[in-house]
Amino acid sequence: METFLMYIKVFIIGGLLCVLAEILIIKTKLTSARILVIFLIVGVILEAIGVFKYLKEFAGAGFTVPIIGFGSSLAKGAIEAVNKEGFLGMFSGGIFKTAAGLGAVTVFSYLSALIFSPKSK
Repeated sequence: METFLMYIKVFIIGGLLCVLAEILIIKTKLTSARILVIFLIVGVILEAIGVFKYLKEFAGAGFTVPIIGFGSSLAKGAIEAVNKEGFLGMFSGGIFKTAAGLGAVTVFSYLSALIFSPKSK
């Protein structure tokens, strides 16, 4: 029963983030790309001020799977690299931390394009 309640909580939190994005699309003149960038920056800010880990513990994948989690990973990688390598780590740390995810996205996007043969409009 505890696992089921966790799934419900994750679904509700993730759904609320999606609702927030939809409200921004409908009520403002922001494009989807700009909203994604806003969410990414929110993830970076939450990681930088140390709040993201508490939200992650509470909401789990409902909070980490959207683009906010990617922003957090970028910030976490940059922070770790700066602590190890100094100032120049700021530029490489985020990329090293997210490289596996970016690689997987690239491969699976390519495979999807091969299988479904998309056409431009």
